[in-house]
Amino acid sequence: MLHTAHRTATFVAVALAGVALGPSASTAGAQGTVAPAARGAAPAPILIKNATVLTVTKGTLPNTDILIQGGKIARIGSGLTAPAGAQTIDATGKFVMPGIIDAHSHMMSDAINEGTLSVTSMVRIEDVLNPTAPNIYRALAGGVTTLNLLHGSANTIGGQSATVKLRHGRPVDEMMFEGAPPGIKFALGENVTRKSSNVQPGQTRRYPATRMGQEEVLRDAFTRAKEYQREWADYRARTARGERNLVAPRRDLELEPLVEVLEGRRLVHAHTYRADETHMLLQVADEFGFKVKTLQHVLEGYKVAPEIAKHGAGASTFADNWSYKIEAYDAIPHNAAIMTRAGVVTTLNSDSDERVRRLNVDAAKMMRYGDLTEEEALRLITYNAAIQLGVQDRVGSIETGKDADLAIWSAHPLSVYSTAETTIIDGRIYFDKQQDRERRQRIAQERQALEASTRQTRVVP
Repeated sequence: MLHTAHRTATFVAVALAGVALGPSASTAGAQGTVAPAARGAAPAPILIKNATVLTVTKGTLPNTDILIQGGKIARIGSGLTAPAGAQTIDATGKFVMPGIIDAHSHMMSDAINEGTLSVTSMVRIEDVLNPTAPNIYRALAGGVTTLNLLHGSANTIGGQSATVKLRHGRPVDEMMFEGAPPGIKFALGENVTRKSSNVQPGQTRRYPATRMGQEEVLRDAFTRAKEYQREWADYRARTARGERNLVAPRRDLELEPLVEVLEGRRLVHAHTYRADETHMLLQVADEFGFKVKTLQHVLEGYKVAPEIAKHGAGASTFADNWSYKIEAYDAIPHNAAIMTRAGVVTTLNSDSDERVRRLNVDAAKMMRYGDLTEEEALRLITYNAAIQLGVQDRVGSIETGKDADLAIWSAHPLSVYSTAETTIIDGRIYFDKQQDRERRQRIAQERQALEASTRQTRVVP
């Protein structure tokens, strides 16, 4: 992989620091440490003129300009003047919205599940990301700018997640969302208990095989994590008092991410379907004193929406995808709206490299199923997702000072007839429909020339 050497060096440095600092020191911190300068010179200014701006948080602004400088939204208003060297985009009759954020994706991942153990919190999805995956460009063509890349759902406690910006053509290190809080994947239900899998002769079915076993796995893991946390706290306290000849506790790469969860420094994204298992997870989290940041899928969330809101968890669900397995039978198209009305920060996700390109249409469906307003529907794929990933101060809405992650649409993005014409990340254009057409034409012409050349030079026996 392009990033292997850098990642190895970084991991070694962090590991050496961790020997002295321990699991509650800032060894993990926010993901992404690449300085902006590593991505090259600052982008040239861009002035978007005469657009209908869907800010998501500040209403809809007709005939409005947006000035982008230094990768940030510098000004929003009417009659703005382009600075020297700026690119001007005439968006008359077009709509600008924040870049779409998919809160549940597996794009770019060369491996999804480390399914051998019940707890695999030590593995990291960022170590197996492929920056050349073709669906990155296709997602950009759908106005998508940020993804939450999750480990699979084979484990009660799975691997560490990664938040990325779709900086197409960059190495993996430069796609990581700088400063985004780290996350981890949990999972409940059929994917973990493996009811449909056949155990071969001589093999032992992996524990747990039931939902009550999953609860025990959670309790056991966090009981061990709390003890590990206490050991390091005691070691640091004794070191601070000046005691000598102390032996640091043995580092445990499985428990360190769980200590970060307990201390609120790593976000939990939990795959769940049924209301009963959702409620169980929230109770366990309350008992051990941590928060579930986002319940993923949560197709029966409408049944326990008040309980989800009370815990403070978000919910990321499908618009209209269900009945593909038994635990998905009770889903309804009004799920997102009911949870929204109950006060749950709700999003729609794709869990698909194809559906990711149509999240704008999925959001529009929620105006039909639940009577959400236009702004509420847009929040499902922008600002609410930013909240769930802990990056709402950077992206998710069009506000002065935020990252210039924007999509320009041919018509209102909640229309099935609208397409993303330009997608911008950090003030750089990563997709432009007109340029794409021209590039396709050049490639077709080049192919024709190569084929003609091949025919002319072919040796006839």
